[in-house]
Order: sequence, then C-alpha cells, then structure tokens
Amino acid sequence: MQTDRHPGRSAVRRSRTILAAGLLAGLLALSGCGAGDSASDASSGDSKKAIAAGERGAADATAGKTAQDPQEAGGSSAEKKPDALPAGTHVIRTATLSVEVKSVPKAAAAARSVAESSGGLVAREETERVDDTHEMSHIVLRVPQGEYDAVLRDLAGAGKLLSRTSSAKDVTDQVVDVASRIATQRASVARVRKLMDRAEKLTDVVALEGELSSRQASLESLLAQQESLKDRTALATVTLDLTEPETVAEDGDDDPGFLDALGGGWHAFVTMLRWLAMAVGAAAPFLATAAVLLLLWRLFQGRLPGRRAPRAPERSESSSTPPAS
Repeated sequence: MQTDRHPGRSAVRRSRTILAAGLLAGLLALSGCGAGDSASDASSGDSKKAIAAGERGAADATAGKTAQDPQEAGGSSAEKKPDALPAGTHVIRTATLSVEVKSVPKAAAAARSVAESSGGLVAREETERVDDTHEMSHIVLRVPQGEYDAVLRDLAGAGKLLSRTSSAKDVTDQVVDVASRIATQRASVARVRKLMDRAEKLTDVVALEGELSSRQASLESLLAQQESLKDRTALATVTLDLTEPETVAEDGDDDPGFLDALGGGWHAFVTMLRWLAMAVGAAAPFLATAAVLLLLWRLFQGRLPGRRAPRAPERSESSSTPPAS
C-alpha cells in the first residue's frame, strides 16, 4: 500500500540502482582493461628483457671471442719465428763467421749436419793443412731464410767466435720489376709470332725472325735473372771459416846448449855444401865448354908443328952436301 502511495520514490530508487549497476560495470570494465594492459605490459617487458638478455649474451660471446682472438693471435705470433718476413717481401741475407775450434774436421762435419738438418746444403768446402801443425776450413752453406738465425747460433756456438758479419738486402722492388718485364716480354714475343703467322713476304718473315730471336733472348735473360733472385731470396748464404789454435812449443830452457850449437853447425855445413853443389851445377856447362875448347886448341897446336918439322931436315941436307966436282 505504501508503494502505491509513493510512486516517485520507487522510480528514483530504480534509476539509482541502474546507475550503480552501470558504474559497477564500467569499473569492472576499466579494471579488466587495466589488467589486460598490465599483463600486456608485463609480457612485453618480459620479451624485452629476453631480447636484452640475448643481446647481452651475444655481446658477451662476441667480447669473449674478440678477447680470445687477440690471445690466439698473440699465441700464433709468439709461435711465429722472429725472423719471419711480411708476405711479398724478398730479402737477400748473407753472413760470415770465423770460429776457432779444437778440431776442424769435427767442426766441419757438425756444420754440414746443421745445414742439412735445416733443409739447406753445402755449396762449397775447402780444407787445407797449414805448416803441418793445424788445419783450416772454408765452408759456404745455403740455408732457408726461416732457419737463418738458428743456424747462425748453432755455428757460432761450435767454438770460440772470432768475428761475425751479416747483411740483409731488400730486393722486393727488383723482383717485382723483373716479373713485370717478363710479362711484357712474353706478350711482345707472342705479338711477333702472330705477325710471323700473318706475314706473306720473305723479307717480312726474315725481319720478324730476327726480331723474335732478339726478344726471345731478352726473355730468357730475364727468366735467368728471376731464377737467380728466387734462389738468393729463398736460401741465405752463410760463409764459415774454421781454424785451430796455433800450438806453441814450450821449451824448458831458452839458452842454447852444446847440442843446439852442434845442430846449428851441422845445418850450416849442409847448407854450404848444398850451395857449393848448386854453384858447381850452375857452372858445369861453362866448364865443360871451356874444357872442350881447350882440348881442341891443344890438338890443333900439336898438328901444326908436326907438319913443319919434316921440311927443316930437307933444307939442312941440301945445304950441307958439297957440290960435285
């Protein structure tokens, strides 16, 4: 009954209820959207974190690789030999060593072994004996450039090092120049041959043959020069002089004695006889010639008086007989 009496109030309550339900629905909708946004933000944040973590991992891996690369590079450079040359560099190396050793034959054999074990060879060897007391050896070795320093150390350590000289000459420009000239000369030879194939006149063929011979000779000279440079840059030249220490005779008494005087007198006597014999031998042809001339002179002198002697008695007989009466 009361509701029927106040219809306006009930309408107001309904409107309030609807409004409250609408506000509640709006709040729920807003809270759902916020939760979705936060969830999406969280998921996007997680993905960004994952990407960042991946990027950091990649960066760390790259950094570790780059840190490892210098170490490897350092290790490889440490493993490289100190005398390694840059690529494309051509150097001619020569060295001369003078070493005093106790035994020259043994030291020479060791030097040959060092050269052969390093991949080189013995280019020349000369050994001679001096004064019948000690030996000397002159050895020329050709060793690879990479073993140059090691071979020098081994050879210098074989005895007492008396002297050492070394030199290095960069011939890279010369090698490049020779290679370029060879390529140009080959192209020139090829052009002359093509012209010879096309030539029809005999005079042209003869002229082209002369030109081809000249250019071919120049090409062969350049090729020989290239081979020489290749050999000298691939193998270093080491000249080794081996000598033995001079033995000094140790005398207990420096003053000469009777035996020394006797030996000196005998040596002087033998020397005098030797010189007299040499003088007689040198004068023998002249003495023989003089003896022959003297003999001939005496023979002729003896014959001339013998011919005149028979004539003198005839004259005396003719003068001594009286005339007949």
